[in-house]
Amino acid sequence: MTTPQSPGHRDRTRYLYLAVIIAVIAGIVVGLVAPAAGVAMKPLGTAFVALIKMMISPIIFCTIVLGVGSVAQAAKVGKVGGLAIGYFLIMSTVALVIGLVVGNLLHPGAGLQLTDELRKAAEDQAAKGGESDTTTFLLGIIPTTFVSAFTEGQVLQTLLVALLTGFALQAMGERAVPMLNGLAHIQRLVFRVLAMIMWAAPVGAFGAMAAVTGAGGFGALQSLALLMGAFYLTCLLFVGLILGPMLWLFARINLVSLLRYLGREFLLILSTSSSESALPRLIAKMEHLGVSRAVAGITVPTGYSFNLDGTAIYLTMATLFVARATGAPLSVGEQVSLLVFMIIASKGAAGVTGAGLATLAGGLQSHRPELVDGVGLIVGIDRFMSEARALTNFAGNAVATVLIGNWTNDFDRERATEVLAGRAPFDEETFVDDHAPSDPPPPAAPEEPVPALSPR
Repeated sequence: MTTPQSPGHRDRTRYLYLAVIIAVIAGIVVGLVAPAAGVAMKPLGTAFVALIKMMISPIIFCTIVLGVGSVAQAAKVGKVGGLAIGYFLIMSTVALVIGLVVGNLLHPGAGLQLTDELRKAAEDQAAKGGESDTTTFLLGIIPTTFVSAFTEGQVLQTLLVALLTGFALQAMGERAVPMLNGLAHIQRLVFRVLAMIMWAAPVGAFGAMAAVTGAGGFGALQSLALLMGAFYLTCLLFVGLILGPMLWLFARINLVSLLRYLGREFLLILSTSSSESALPRLIAKMEHLGVSRAVAGITVPTGYSFNLDGTAIYLTMATLFVARATGAPLSVGEQVSLLVFMIIASKGAAGVTGAGLATLAGGLQSHRPELVDGVGLIVGIDRFMSEARALTNFAGNAVATVLIGNWTNDFDRERATEVLAGRAPFDEETFVDDHAPSDPPPPAAPEEPVPALSPR
């Protein structure tokens, strides 16, 4: 059989991501030299991210249905989902504590001045932050129709429909095998379309970086360098000192090797400022790494809505920054209560552009209205901070998928060793392992025979 990871295939994708790096540099140059032209390039980045988002729902649906439909016991799926949500909540709390410690040590935000324009921007964000609550979020998980989850692009809605479909196929026993086989072929088609879209990544990266640089330039970063530095430092501390040791302790996987394996996804997030652009690739790469299809298909989409590692750090640093910049520092008790509220309020907003800023403004509006004006100070650099937030959340999702796969005995460590050592490279052309069985295994649960209906 022809191995998909031939040198020709690898060379072609290397050219693609080399082009992405060149496009990022070109976008920065255009944004600095001709800011107006850079801002005008924004639709290029927006269009590329929209193309990626178009593929998220069908990829999640196929992956989860194939994974759940092939699992012998429904309880195992619930175990994976419960572990994932519990893990994400614990890690978000740890990230919150680290953010509080670093923020109180560095005291970002001193010496800044508010303008009327910044106050107006803060009011706009506060209005956005008050548009949703926990009840609205929970009800929003239920789609209007069975197919509207695909048309509206809601990750949790797609997750719900896929789980219901997977359980239904699981209950059908052997009669579900033809449908699972057909869905496996559809999954290959969907991943092939995604691979084609990825060749537009350099254009999208150029447009996104040119727009960001043209709108803010370096001037917006100078007065806020301490906040950005503290935020990036805290994210690095969390990834290096928390996620890294946990990954090695429980799964014996080196964090640096895992992050290197996901290097192209990090580049994609950094160049497009959207963590959703890498969601489909993360599912495919985790399965290639040796995590079972069910674990990868459930943990990754769940993480995009409940994994708040980077968001917790962002809200912590931004809250302390605003409080100090407006001359109204918060007590430790106020910090904890306010940030816990924000973490809960933001659980359904992961991956949504600008959602972190709206959550920050909405939380301050409800607890300390006098601090809302300070949000205007962050508007100019929120895009740069959202990149670090997305990168941290992405790293957390990857580590969580490996850990949960290991805890549920659905992780092939020998396979992971081969992949991370470069001896089993990921197929960038199809995103699917051609050497793996193309048909999913039939459900193991026997089905009760259905009595034939007598003719009328």
